[in-house]
Amino acid sequence: HVQLVESGGGSAQPGESLRLSCAVSGYTGRFKCMGWFRQVPGKWREGIALFDTELDSTTYESSVQGRFTISQDNTENTMYLQMNLLKPEDTAMYYCAADPLRCYSDYTLFAHKGQGTQVTVS
Repeated sequence: HVQLVESGGGSAQPGESLRLSCAVSGYTGRFKCMGWFRQVPGKWREGIALFDTELDSTTYESSVQGRFTISQDNTENTMYLQMNLLKPEDTAMYYCAADPLRCYSDYTLFAHKGQGTQVTVS
């Protein structure tokens, strides 16, 4: 049973940094794609960072480009989202997702998804 568990969320002031973690358990293979999404009440869950592990390429949503960095530690089976220069508009519930076959812009299509961690910037 594959599980993704996010951690590292919390409160921050504008300009500060947070690092989110997504711990993967129950999976011994390599995911084709891992990503971070976020959602605020009343809005769609948007993709903000995707990591294609086969192509070793990353894609960022324009509002986080240059401030957020997605990375993976294979030895720990953990994915990270380093968030710098946080802004109040970054306030959201953040979710990680992983898929063994491909990357998607739609969170719901990922095979494995976490439960989320709240980030509040004020």
